[in-house]
Order: sequence, then C-alpha cells, then structure tokens
Amino acid sequence: MERVADGVWLLRGDLRRSMNIYFLKDEGGVVQFDAGSKAMTKAARAAAERLGGLKRVVLGHAHADHRGTAPSMGAPVHCHPDEVADAESSASITPYMDLSQLPVAPVRWIYPLLLRRWDGGAVRIAGSVADGDEVAGFRVVHLPGHAPGLIGLWRESDRLAIVSDVVYFVDSARLRPLPAGEASVPHPAWAWDHAKAKESVRKLAALEPAVVCAGHGEPLRGENLRETLERAAEKH
Repeated sequence: MERVADGVWLLRGDLRRSMNIYFLKDEGGVVQFDAGSKAMTKAARAAAERLGGLKRVVLGHAHADHRGTAPSMGAPVHCHPDEVADAESSASITPYMDLSQLPVAPVRWIYPLLLRRWDGGAVRIAGSVADGDEVAGFRVVHLPGHAPGLIGLWRESDRLAIVSDVVYFVDSARLRPLPAGEASVPHPAWAWDHAKAKESVRKLAALEPAVVCAGHGEPLRGENLRETLERAAEKH
C-alpha cells in the first residue's frame, strides 16, 4: 500500500499488480473507492483495518475487476444509480461488452476466464452517489461511457482526480503497459457507449488535474495532463 496524496492510499494487487483500490481518509475511518479483484480481499481488509476501519465502499463502476472485494468487505456498498443493476447482477461480463471487437484472438479467449476469476459476485447495493455528491472530501463527477454509471472523484484543493476506468494507463486490448506518461480511452469492446467515453475523458481534461489515479497502472502526474488526456480522447 502506498500513499499517493494527503489522506489517500493506493493498494495494488492481482495480475502484475495492475488492479487498484483506493482508501480515502474519512472521519472515523476510511472509504474504499473501487474494489479491485476478489483475490485482493484479504489485503483490502487488512489495509482498511490499519487505516482505522472501513466505513463504506464506493464503486467507480460495476465491472468484475472493480467490484471483486466488495461483497466481502463487511461494509455498505454504494454506486451511481445507473450501475446498480449491473452491480447486483451475478454476471461477470456485462451485457453491453462485445469481446469480439478485441483485436487479438488469444486475448478474446482469455478475458472471459479472467473476468470470472476477478469477480467476487453480485453486490448488495445499500445506497447511491450521484454527480455533485461528496465522498470523503471529494466531489463525485459522473463520467459515463465505459460504463453508464461510471464515476470519478475530484478534489479541487490539490487537483487530484481518482477516476476508475475513465482512462487507462495500460493497453486494455492486449494486457500490456502503455509508454510512460501516456493514457488511452478503454477499448470499445468494453464500452457501454464509446463516444460518451471519449466525452468523459475530455470532461476530465477540462478539470486540469495535476494527478490522475486510475483503475489500473501507476498514477499520472504533471502539469500538462490536460494535453495528455485530450490526446487520449482522440485514440481508437
């Protein structure tokens, strides 16, 4: 577990340590943002306990590799209203995904197996969060496209954005890292609406973040991140 900003810790795990879970300091404990894969459950529980105890889990979205620990954390789970149905479904592959669009045959075959391995199963949703709500000192920003109810968290004081899968710092079609300092929109194979996904990356860029923490890969830092994100929105 590593501290990435004031009151924010990142727990990385699973395949190539590429799954990210964030813990946000909140009065009386921490909030967990995103839930990674099922294999991270023991580490996530231990991390939350070290940080004062878990108050709730907030899902960035309900894909299998982002809800994995949620059913087993012993805390209420919240998400955007547009993600509730998928979060509470037992399916590891959401209906709008089209893995046939992935460009490499071996990846098309392996991803269904990985998604089932990563998934912790259906999540009981206790409540919802929507655009403009507050979570542990961050403002909720609705950033749909990759998923209909995908959300990020924005803190104006240090221009920190924690954005789940709004952007990728890895190649989501080939399971490879991107060049250092680069970002991309997730591949259309995963998207509820790929055009909206690009719009959401542009919306994130307009915030002019200084740090972007995503669902996979190392945080992206710098003073020219708007340009990096705008370039990402033009890919695919």
